[in-house]
Amino acid sequence: MRGAVLHAPGDVRIEQLPDPSIVEPTDAIIRMSATCVCGSDLWPYRGINEVPEPTPIGHEYCGVVEEVGSDVTSVRPGQFVIGSFIASDNTCPQCRSGYQSACAHRVGMTGAQAELLRVPHADGTLVATADHPDAELLPSLLTLSDVMGTGWFAAVAAGVQQGMTVAVVGDGAVGLLGVLSARQMGAERIIAMSRHEPRQKLATEFGATDIVPERGDDAVARIRDLTDGIGADAVLECVGTDEAMTQAIRSTRAGGGVGFVGVPHGVSIPGGRLFSTMVRLHGGPAPVRRFLPDLIDATLRGEIDPGRVFDLDLPLDEVAEGYRAMDERRAIKAFLRP
Repeated sequence: MRGAVLHAPGDVRIEQLPDPSIVEPTDAIIRMSATCVCGSDLWPYRGINEVPEPTPIGHEYCGVVEEVGSDVTSVRPGQFVIGSFIASDNTCPQCRSGYQSACAHRVGMTGAQAELLRVPHADGTLVATADHPDAELLPSLLTLSDVMGTGWFAAVAAGVQQGMTVAVVGDGAVGLLGVLSARQMGAERIIAMSRHEPRQKLATEFGATDIVPERGDDAVARIRDLTDGIGADAVLECVGTDEAMTQAIRSTRAGGGVGFVGVPHGVSIPGGRLFSTMVRLHGGPAPVRRFLPDLIDATLRGEIDPGRVFDLDLPLDEVAEGYRAMDERRAIKAFLRP
């Protein structure tokens, strides 16, 4: 099969790789209908995360089941399925409490930017649709594998409720879908922090009522100004840097919540500073599997259209251009067709 391999920072190549096979009786093999480049893939691409050796890359996927192991009962060959970026058994105590990304037997997915993918814990990870979806729905369904589910979790973790004022730090795909999630949850006012016009426009179309282009202290001051000096009821931190986390905490009112889903890089939260804010923090790797059934239904009913975050559509063979475009902020998110 063809698959993307990250060799070194800035060096992604399409190569011929061995076809995956059933290793455990709980595995499934799927033929990819669509995959994509994730913002978190840019950390190793930029050399911020170490790349010790050539590594197959990608963790967002949807496709058609080709083969299942002898113990798999919930999906069968021929079904269209979507799975989380973390494979989980969906039976351990963490899974039963709704935190499948902390499954006792979790497996981080990789190698999804390819024609075929082996999915461990198929029964606990994959969710099948009743029918094969129309092609135009593929982008939206693909987002449910990670970025839409992650944006949704950011809103859940922040405690977004009907009538709230919500701020979103980050205008990548997760941040934009955090805006969409907050709107779906009934937020009355949504402040999107973005300085890029195409992203500002999409944020507004997803439900943002205000745009704040400032960063750091200036952004915090602007949020306070927009909220009569109080701060937002809930803030979604969708970047993962120390500046973004500090901005999120300082933009939140006392008693409000920060939902943080940006993969942390250099984040430090002094205890004394957090203590004085009386702000609640909750987040981490999103338990996408918890939300998949409801988000699939909402997508198929036309209630949400998260696939609009894809503004670059490429064949898999041009994956390197997808990385370059996202790295240079020429694209929000690159959709790949195997």
